Amino acid sequence: MSYKNFPMVSRVVFGRGSFNQLEEILSPKRLNVKAPFIFFVDDVFKGNAWLTSRIPLSYDDKLIYVSAAEEPKTSQIDALVEDIILNFKELPSGIIGIGGGSILDTAKAVSIMLTNNGESKDYQGWDLVKNPAIYHVGIPTISGTGAEVSRTTILTGPERKLGINSDYTPFDQVLLDPELTKDVPKEQWFYTGMDCYVHCIESLNGTYLNAFSKSYGEKAFSLCKEIFVDDNLSIEEAQDKLMMASWHGGMSIAYSQVGVAHALSYGLGYLLGIKHGIGNCIVFDHLEDYYPEGVALFKKMKAKHQIELPQGICADLSDKEFETMIDVALSLEPLWENAIGKNWKKTITRDKLRALYEKM
Repeated sequence: MSYKNFPMVSRVVFGRGSFNQLEEILSPKRLNVKAPFIFFVDDVFKGNAWLTSRIPLSYDDKLIYVSAAEEPKTSQIDALVEDIILNFKELPSGIIGIGGGSILDTAKAVSIMLTNNGESKDYQGWDLVKNPAIYHVGIPTISGTGAEVSRTTILTGPERKLGINSDYTPFDQVLLDPELTKDVPKEQWFYTGMDCYVHCIESLNGTYLNAFSKSYGEKAFSLCKEIFVDDNLSIEEAQDKLMMASWHGGMSIAYSQVGVAHALSYGLGYLLGIKHGIGNCIVFDHLEDYYPEGVALFKKMKAKHQIELPQGICADLSDKEFETMIDVALSLEPLWENAIGKNWKKTITRDKLRALYEKM
């Protein structure tokens, strides 16, 4: 039996207001005055001086606003990498992502592709990256995705939606400042929090489960219940705890995997462009056969917070479009093996997936 030797985030700062320490964290990492820091920032913060005025720009550093309206595409990553190579004489000192999962994944992918030849679509899969990424920092402004701690960066490519899963993907530094999540809209807070919840359910009910994954998954699950079910926390406590739930939920799949909801959600994301958090919610709502207790609690949380999920999103799809989503979902073999077991192909048929998508 050979066990995987996983990397983890080597440095992490946690605390309200810790964003103010960004300059002292980055300064020692500057290679020289011609090697800039590149900041990818969610464009929701454009014009928000409370955050942007604290981004420490000097020399040739560059702030690039990135839209999170769509999840990152391989073509977008390749364009950003080309732009950096053409506009700067030297490789950056570091890439800093400030935003939600899409922005953090963009930062991770760009940092990898600056040191690896070819196109980012060539690296979608497991352990295909050859060269270490340049120094990269993750600063989440919404909690739940686990992108700040995971060893993957989820990209939509020409043929599939799949992560660059590698030992070089995790951030070198993460800064967790719960204050940065203060303006997240309620629906987005719920959808992204449920991404964390679904991580826990899929990890804790998977065939890959072990004591390592279980300890993180159980902690994230109990935090999610405190925040979304018990609902007895102050706003600040809820922000702090959801940020830690996200961290633990992301860690719970390091030695495990996600499952049915994520596999089907990737199909929705690839074909319809439905974002990951809300996609997971739409799918998970119909997975009583796979996660009965988890889905029952999800429905309770959905009702408590008065969340109305989109209905009928697959109502007008053609047979070819259903087949495309099913192809994407079935290509994620480790997810199905974790959810169902090694013989998953005997029970997970195209007809079964079609029936599930038709419910959505």
